[in-house]
Amino acid sequence: MNLSDEIRHSVFRDLKDDEFEGLAIEIFHRQYISNQVYGQFVKLMGIDPARISNAAGIPMLPVQFFRDQKVISGEEAGIQKVFSSSGTTGSIPSKHFVRDLNLYEDSFTRSFRSFYGEPENYRFLALLPGYLERNDSSLVYMMENFIRKTYQNGSGFYLNDFKSLHEKLIEPADENIRTVLFGASFALLDFSEQYPMDLNHVIIMETGGMKGRRMEMIREELHEILCQRFNAGKIHSEYGMTELLSQAYSQGNGIFRCPPWMKILIRDTNDPLQMLPAGQTGGINIIDLANMYSCSFIATQDLGKLHPDGSFEVLGRFDDSDIRGCNLLVI
Repeated sequence: MNLSDEIRHSVFRDLKDDEFEGLAIEIFHRQYISNQVYGQFVKLMGIDPARISNAAGIPMLPVQFFRDQKVISGEEAGIQKVFSSSGTTGSIPSKHFVRDLNLYEDSFTRSFRSFYGEPENYRFLALLPGYLERNDSSLVYMMENFIRKTYQNGSGFYLNDFKSLHEKLIEPADENIRTVLFGASFALLDFSEQYPMDLNHVIIMETGGMKGRRMEMIREELHEILCQRFNAGKIHSEYGMTELLSQAYSQGNGIFRCPPWMKILIRDTNDPLQMLPAGQTGGINIIDLANMYSCSFIATQDLGKLHPDGSFEVLGRFDDSDIRGCNLLVI
């Protein structure tokens, strides 16, 4: 029985805290041994794996390693897909080597289902210019899967064809089918400028990403503009990364929640090994148990704040892109 078969049955359950802790520590020990990049990083941090007794103590691999290292648990043979981040002009994109696409599909389908119900009960209208032009976007892969499942409901991609998207949105849909307008932030802003309309009946889902197309703005400002132009009570958000296999969702007010196999920790910006209590702002660490063939323990470049109930906010990004610890490993 391979790793995914053995652990997947346990990962994709409504995990209790102690079950999550146990699986996280088990996956940590497996990845310490089988992931050359992660294992060497842990050694150079001077951390003894035998002394790790809880998930908060697991070393988090800085996300920058995905730019120039092959972060793979196990043998490289058998990689089915390589996802790349869009990055910005002149930057090095991250690469995520995915061994099991079925595992990714299982994860994002279950993530969506845990917050919204069955994807088959929706019509997905995807406005993702800047992503759609690429064949290595994990976000586009996810949306392709949802659209393929719901094509009969009228789902589809829209690049820069705002007119057709507008026509689709005002087209009556089956009363049992709910519409999700899933778009990059800059594209939703552009569309809302040209076609302000009443979308109170639509789930408007922004996935972030100005990508140099527009001046960066805080999420609250973005949502306020979109709510006004679309006569919407709230804007939903998806929080995912090329380097992960799971997504968190916000169903309004910028408050994100994770599926049971994903957890957020907040680290001190001056001491990456020190975790902060709820209510304090720091760097976002992510444990994604589904990411078992890569690295399940990632220190992101995002700043955020955790709430006592496990929900969290994304407040921005580090000014200094080189998070402490990311230069420890030279292979």
